[in-house]
Amino acid sequence: MLAETVCSAVSAAGLGIAAVTAYRKRFLTALRIAAYSLIPLGLVMTGAVGWLARTAFSPLAWAGFAVLGASWALFALVRAVEHRRGTRTARAAAAGGPPAPVSPTASAPALGRKAGEGSRPASAPPASQSSSDDFSDIEAILKKHGI
Repeated sequence: MLAETVCSAVSAAGLGIAAVTAYRKRFLTALRIAAYSLIPLGLVMTGAVGWLARTAFSPLAWAGFAVLGASWALFALVRAVEHRRGTRTARAAAAGGPPAPVSPTASAPALGRKAGEGSRPASAPPASQSSSDDFSDIEAILKKHGI
């Protein structure tokens, strides 16, 4: 009985936080918070909290499954909107970052030779700019900001 009360209070608090978040015009975050806050209520309504003690199919349990389905639908809606906006992929790209640059003086990777190629030497990589030119754009930015 106490677990059901706590789960209901957690759900009510989560829905209140979602309402405040929606008031601040952060609708996708509010929907995500609402979806998370409906999970404890759905688990209580399905009887999952007391599942080992009693398992009964009642209208309340089916209503709980409906609440869990609504939570899942909210998650799917948020994901679809994020996918349409491209915000999830932008966050993933920002987290991964660009690949590390390769030094201009690095040698070419060693590849296996095919039969009949003989022992031709590998061609040298093209000459790159001097090291002072590499940092000239950085120096210009630092000078622009007075550093």
